[in-house]
Amino acid sequence: MARYADPGALEWVESGGGPLIAVPETVLPFWAGADSEELDTDYDRACEVDGYVGLLPVGDSAALVFGDEPAATSYLPDHATFVRWSAARSETELLASVPAALTTAVWGSEVHWRVPGPVLLFDSAWPGQAAGRIEHLRVPLEAGTYAVRAAYVQPGPETWAGLVRLSRLPH
Repeated sequence: MARYADPGALEWVESGGGPLIAVPETVLPFWAGADSEELDTDYDRACEVDGYVGLLPVGDSAALVFGDEPAATSYLPDHATFVRWSAARSETELLASVPAALTTAVWGSEVHWRVPGPVLLFDSAWPGQAAGRIEHLRVPLEAGTYAVRAAYVQPGPETWAGLVRLSRLPH
């Protein structure tokens, strides 16, 4: 698989074609991915998410599903934002466009995501128990509730990206 940013400043997670998902570490064993005896697998449920983001129950928590397209995704802690690489000539070009894009983005509806702590971003087809052996990104979120909003931006003539911004809500 071609890597967008190899080598680069960030770790990027890609999928085999389906949605990416951020699952709280505490409930990873409850995410079965496509490996399930059920007719409607966790992966099937993730594929049904309409829009850029959605929440799915997992154990006593919820996972954040990155819908729309299976774009390479990373996390920018300085902006509390997941960035989804749709098109750009380089990682440097894409990342340089993010601050301005955050101020001009037309944000979609807000969802509230309660997390017990750090989450792992990975391909939703994989079971959570395999996350340590597959391509993943650990995002060290603090426990709490986050307002999550997504936008698709075109900050340059050849640069397109998805942004998923997290804002921690007061207790």
